[in-house]
Amino acid sequence: MNKAKTHERRDRRGGFTLMEILVVVMIIAVLATLVGVQVMPRLGEARRSAAQSQIATFRQALNLYRLDNGTFPSQQQGLDALVRKPDIEPVPRNWRPEGYVDGGRIPLDPWGNEYVYLVPGRDGAPYEILSYGADGQPGGEGENADISSAD
Repeated sequence: MNKAKTHERRDRRGGFTLMEILVVVMIIAVLATLVGVQVMPRLGEARRSAAQSQIATFRQALNLYRLDNGTFPSQQQGLDALVRKPDIEPVPRNWRPEGYVDGGRIPLDPWGNEYVYLVPGRDGAPYEILSYGADGQPGGEGENADISSAD
């Protein structure tokens, strides 16, 4: 009989009660909420920074394209001219077989939209590369603001 009571006591001590599990889950939920509130505003900043970095990469690739071919791609050729040799005028005479951007394709902006390539760009620039931000529409503020190679 003494042996049975010892075994019964050991069973009660071996697991967690429903109340203990609920308390732990609540603590984890509160911590996740606090971390989420701190991280979410930074996500927009990270996306803007990634778009600025990609635009800078396109600018370098466009400058190499111009050095090789004497001109920037036309608006009709677009940024795709950096990954596939254009077959519309002006056809580049010294296009690099490996292209000008790694990966064989022009990446989408961090919000999943295509970059906009304008020829000529605003303010007399030979071109402009734009991401329309989170909303994918011209203009906007905050996370919806345009990101431009002219900035």
